[in-house]
Amino acid sequence: MASDTVLPTAAPQTSAAQSAGASENGPANAEQIGMYVYNVIETEEPRSFGGIGIGGRGDEVYTVHYKGLAAVVSKTPLVVYDPTRENALAHEHVNELVIEQGFTPVPMSFGTVFNSEDSVREFLTDTYDALQDVLKKMQGKLEYGLKVNWNRDEVLAEIERENEELRQLKAEIAGNRLTSTYFARMQLGRLVEQAENEKKSLFIRDIYDHLRDAAIASRSNKPIGDKMIMNAAFLVERDKTGVFDQKLEEIAKKYEGKLVFRQNGPWAPYNFVTIRLTLERAAVV
Repeated sequence: MASDTVLPTAAPQTSAAQSAGASENGPANAEQIGMYVYNVIETEEPRSFGGIGIGGRGDEVYTVHYKGLAAVVSKTPLVVYDPTRENALAHEHVNELVIEQGFTPVPMSFGTVFNSEDSVREFLTDTYDALQDVLKKMQGKLEYGLKVNWNRDEVLAEIERENEELRQLKAEIAGNRLTSTYFARMQLGRLVEQAENEKKSLFIRDIYDHLRDAAIASRSNKPIGDKMIMNAAFLVERDKTGVFDQKLEEIAKKYEGKLVFRQNGPWAPYNFVTIRLTLERAAVV
């Protein structure tokens, strides 16, 4: 079952002096190295995922362990990462590779950086029980995204065929038989808007109903742009991904010409797991 999990934890963050480059063992401008954390998985065996770390330096992505948990990390300068396309793709590529190797990762937010391996272990220690609970709930489950755009002209033509009142009003306006076409056009606009909203709701409800048995849970996100009517995430068991794809193909065929379906994934379950860290800033030296 899907779960929003909040993990309040205390993990040491780089002090202001360290962030500025100060070090007891080096000059003030020496580069400070931290640990970029991509996700957390269940494994006791050390794993390496290759030199694909964020930042383009070829840093090895590997695991830092505590009991049966492992954080997937790579070394990184202590910097704030901008969410550029390159950085976002590097972050997600690691998650994808972890999924391909059979793990179900608990994803960390983009740009999560700890100041050392010890800090990562402290995080795993402090949140061990909560992470175990999340991993248990997410075991063997993946997230798929679904965006649905509509062909508004085709849908509007269907609305006109089905709605006699709308057809009559449109004909009267075209024939200029009404005293005031201004108010008639306003009425037509309201009718069209209402009918379109009803169609959208009908489409969305039907899509969710059709995919219900193939997914454990779903989340609705805000559509992007005027053409998109649905922007959703589905949590699917690994061994039911074929069923999910089949159901999606069926509903897409049903609305061919009216709706365009764009599936993406599999992803780590971003929409179904929330990790919120309460970080305590270390005392400034």
